[in-house]
Amino acid sequence: MITSQILAQHNLTKVEYQRILSILGRQPNLTELGIFSVMWSEHCSYKSSKTHLKRLPTQGAHVLQGPGENAGIIDIGDGYAVAFKIESHNHPSFVEPYQGAATGVGGILRDIFTMGARPIAAMNSLRFGPLDQPQNRRIMEGVVAGIAGYGNCFGVPTIGGETVFEECYSQNPLVNAFAVGLFKKDQIFYGQASGIGNSVIYVGSRTGRDGIHGATMASTGFDEESESKRPNVQVGDPFLEKLLLEACLEAMKTGAIVGIQDMGAAGLTCSTCEMGGRAATGIEIDLDKVPQREEGMSPYEVMLSESQERMLLVAEKGREEEIFRIFNKWQIDAVRIGKVTDDGILRVLNRGSLVAEIPNRALTDDAPVYKRPISLPARMTHNQKPCPSPFRLNWGDVLEGFLASPNLGSKEWIYRQYDHMVRTNTIQLPSADAAVVRVKNTNKALAMSLDGNGRYCKQDPRLGAQLSVAESCRNLVCSGARPLAATNCLNFGNPENPEVMWEVSQIIDGLANACDILETPITGGNVSFYNETLGEGIYPTPVIGMVGLIEPLSRMRGSWFVEEGNKIVLLGPMVWPRTEYSSALRLTWQSLSSLKERTGDLYTAWGNQLPCPPIDLDVEARVQKTCCQAMETGLIVSAHDCSDGGLAIAIAEMSFSHFGCTALGAEIFLPQDTELGEVLFGEYPSRILVTVQEKDLKALQKIAAVHAVEMTLLGTVISGFLVVRSGDVLVLEKSVVTLENTWINCLGGLFANPL
Repeated sequence: MITSQILAQHNLTKVEYQRILSILGRQPNLTELGIFSVMWSEHCSYKSSKTHLKRLPTQGAHVLQGPGENAGIIDIGDGYAVAFKIESHNHPSFVEPYQGAATGVGGILRDIFTMGARPIAAMNSLRFGPLDQPQNRRIMEGVVAGIAGYGNCFGVPTIGGETVFEECYSQNPLVNAFAVGLFKKDQIFYGQASGIGNSVIYVGSRTGRDGIHGATMASTGFDEESESKRPNVQVGDPFLEKLLLEACLEAMKTGAIVGIQDMGAAGLTCSTCEMGGRAATGIEIDLDKVPQREEGMSPYEVMLSESQERMLLVAEKGREEEIFRIFNKWQIDAVRIGKVTDDGILRVLNRGSLVAEIPNRALTDDAPVYKRPISLPARMTHNQKPCPSPFRLNWGDVLEGFLASPNLGSKEWIYRQYDHMVRTNTIQLPSADAAVVRVKNTNKALAMSLDGNGRYCKQDPRLGAQLSVAESCRNLVCSGARPLAATNCLNFGNPENPEVMWEVSQIIDGLANACDILETPITGGNVSFYNETLGEGIYPTPVIGMVGLIEPLSRMRGSWFVEEGNKIVLLGPMVWPRTEYSSALRLTWQSLSSLKERTGDLYTAWGNQLPCPPIDLDVEARVQKTCCQAMETGLIVSAHDCSDGGLAIAIAEMSFSHFGCTALGAEIFLPQDTELGEVLFGEYPSRILVTVQEKDLKALQKIAAVHAVEMTLLGTVISGFLVVRSGDVLVLEKSVVTLENTWINCLGGLFANPL
């Protein structure tokens, strides 16, 4: 008997249960109810977001596979293709940080090689609460160790990402995992159960009780009993996954495999019904044949387990032995557990009895889709009052204070735990604007970036989303790449809250607008809802993963000063003429003055009061095209995006030593009537700092003029010091070594001194 209590335990509403009764024409048994519950969860069905996601642009000149498969695919020329995807593992990482993050890495890697591609790089976007709280430090240490533990053992370089600290993530950390794979475009595989009578083959780790109802857990908020959800978190084995990768890629070469899918969220349930759904076929499986590592597992447990390192294959009938020999060689379990049928039904047998019989479409394409209510948040109706008088500050102290804050300081403590050189493809190491890996045996390289700004999206979701896309594109351009396509991970609070759904709608409109104008179609992604605890949700946080192409390799550029005497030029506007933005920035200096000695709080206090800056996407596109063209003609020596912390932070970061380059400084000249706070620290978009040889200034100016882009000569690369003057006034003078030590020791110093 299915009671209200049982429905609540499965996160199913009474209306949804009535729909199940209508589909089956009878009452479901517990196994069937469990199958419906995971497939109709937010995590698997996208039932609250699907109606909005349809507005995203998904087609483009380079797109081979858009949303709907395990990963998106783009064409990079000369017969090569790239698969890439981003996924969230937020809830598991809060409950059990190490395994939650580790299995997030494992899952995204399987999404890549299930398409037939070999993973060549991984990145991550992380968000935690302030590090003065012991729990946040514990979660961060566990997450970083989990990412390192899985990626390093598997043998994929973790080459970049972002880490942000805000109070709203204290009870809901975000762990978004991104991966890229490379293959020939005639070797793509899809998650489809094609061919009536073909064999359904289970390969990989044996099924256990870990991770049961993981997808359901990821589709609800947390409360005082969150610790009890530890059994819902999977346990990973990166060494087994490495063997699974090699076995799958070898088996794919036989031509015997007609479909393949990762057993990720919802495990065996998801892989069977989705493969059948895509091919409009049915699948019949026998659970007695499923390899199990625990005794007495019920059909419910086997179908809902999210044990890691497992794949489901569909192989041509009569060629099973070819598959078995390969997996046996790699010491991986491979068992025929069923067959493809012609009736569109997921049919599950156990000990000779039928334990589940459900139409595949009811679990996939015909799952519920909700148009949830939308309402404007009350906070959006309050206008900030401008403060008329700026506060006079020691700008050198402000700069050093910002560099000491966790959000702007070096993330070396994190990325030093990752192996970023394994497979020897990495040619742009962490801390650059974009990560870069070479495509061996070609003159190509891939550039990758991850960017998001929850604080701005909280203040203006549409504008914040546009800024995130623009920044991700800009980072690729600074590395010498042309952006090709994007993926996204959209992290929100409770979708049953109309104000949250307003944020969702606005952010998707912002993403669509920016991706259209910047010509970066979305090839897939992930939506993570219910990132809230005790009713308190996170900032709306879209994370944009972008892939670009560098060709030839000689166009790649770093984001640091290279040679004394080079000229420092700003492409794009020095400031944006918007009164509200300037006024709020002036208001911030008053709060900064009382926090001079508490350097870790400076950026947080400043950022929380700063409204979302404006962006003109047409200007953004023209600035990026100017930089791209100048890169292609060899004019630019180095380039760096101006974003978090503004111009002063960008100049400081370009000064620091990078990978054998000696620290160099800069002498900057600003106009005499400059509002120093706005120019030095305003986070205006559409700006790129570049260095060029003096002889190339006129050529760069011509390119900028063609694209109607503002270009400002700021100063010169010098040795040892960062000097800023406004007219005849010395604004700041700081030793680069001093600033770099402050920057580097930000996180390292915190973790060297435990609370």
